[in-house]
Amino acid sequence: MTELAPSVPLHLLSIQSWVAYGHVGNAAAMFPLQRLGFEVWAVNTVQFSNHTGYGAWTGMVFPAELVGELLDGIEARGALPDCHGVLSGYMGSEGTVDAVVKALGRVRAVNPQALYCCDPVMGDVGRGVFVRPELPELIAAHAIPAADIVTPNQFELELLTGLKVDTLEHALKAAHTLREKLNPGGPRIVVVTSLVRSDAPQGVIETLAVTGNGAWLCRTPLLPLDPPRNGTGDAIAALFYGQYLKTGSVPQALSLAMSSLYAVLKVTHQLGTREIQLVAAQDELLRPSEVFEAEQLG
Repeated sequence: MTELAPSVPLHLLSIQSWVAYGHVGNAAAMFPLQRLGFEVWAVNTVQFSNHTGYGAWTGMVFPAELVGELLDGIEARGALPDCHGVLSGYMGSEGTVDAVVKALGRVRAVNPQALYCCDPVMGDVGRGVFVRPELPELIAAHAIPAADIVTPNQFELELLTGLKVDTLEHALKAAHTLREKLNPGGPRIVVVTSLVRSDAPQGVIETLAVTGNGAWLCRTPLLPLDPPRNGTGDAIAALFYGQYLKTGSVPQALSLAMSSLYAVLKVTHQLGTREIQLVAAQDELLRPSEVFEAEQLG
């Protein structure tokens, strides 16, 4: 039997926060992407002991200049042309937004096909805006127009469009409005996570994906996790992005990402832990045992 030669994995640049304990930011995105077979170049915007949802933490916010300096080092290795995509999450400051957009420009200068997935981390239902007050406007003005894929939650979609999202019709309208603001040369994919609407079945949580070729909805049972676990948005953005890069199919990527996240949260619930159980459920990241299909909308 002929042995297959190993292939070099795709390389992705992920610019997000980092925690030493638990899973948010790059600590929620990097491992799922690695399990999907990607090499991940993690650039951390902060280094905290744990996520801020605990109310107390230690660590520091890194200066925005560090992003550019780390790109300089990667470029010096001759590796930048091998970067196939950029993922960004929590940015934290005006300078970091600018640094992320400049990093993307450097990647696209040597690989114009690189896709940028922007998770516009700004706030959530119940908590409101939890970043500096100037950041939503800066992200909308600079990061969103450069993005090929955006993964806002329901609250962030409303913030970015100024539209109320409480029904499926309203969610589709807002997602299409946001699509028009994305990079005109890209696939312009909007993925709305943690969608809770008045016209949905009871006891479910949904994610909506909207493209120029159609819209798909995927729902899973809503697990009784109280408080809601931090890092789920970071994980679903990474899972969808990775699956889309692997399959080229929005509905397939949506189905697999949602199914994997549900499995992670199910294990988290079973173990009764405060942190999402990415390592305990790692096989589910690659091949979810229970698959929830994405339903195409008319």
